Amino acid sequence: MTGKPLPPRPGRGAARARLAEILRVDHAGELAAVQIYRGQHAVLARARGQQKLATHFAEMQAQEAEHLARFDKLLTERRMRPTALTPIWRVAGFALGAGTALLGEKAAHACTEAVETVIEGHYAEQIAELAERDPELAAELAKFRDDELAHRDHAVEQGAREAPGYGLLSAVIGAGCRAAIKISEKL
Repeated sequence: MTGKPLPPRPGRGAARARLAEILRVDHAGELAAVQIYRGQHAVLARARGQQKLATHFAEMQAQEAEHLARFDKLLTERRMRPTALTPIWRVAGFALGAGTALLGEKAAHACTEAVETVIEGHYAEQIAELAERDPELAAELAKFRDDELAHRDHAVEQGAREAPGYGLLSAVIGAGCRAAIKISEKL
């Protein structure tokens, strides 16, 4: 994550190919986010005394589902395909959400913080890249980024950094997110 916008690629069809990468990876990210929150909700809805937290994760899942629906529409409108790894990200996202929720409330928040931190940086790079070429899409991404920042900030307020093994948990989840981004752009 350099923070610098990428220059347009040279060659015929290069701008469309880059846009396809952007939409593909953002679709994958929102799909994974829906699944993470779905997994967290599934575990916490069954845990005694965690109904308020489960409801919160369900609300974030619904917000991410709105983002996902928008990327579904953009991919369809622009005749671009989602990542071929959609089934894997669906399962991996749910497992990550459920797994961190099983580790406890703080670990679930640490997961949210780690994921949303990576996604915020990723969206920021895309916004800078698209600001001149596609300002309308850049504005939509800015709104989504702001939603992700709100999720991250809430997780921090709720004690994400107090999770047992926070440093390792955050590093592993962040590295996984960055790897998924690179893979989803291409496949």
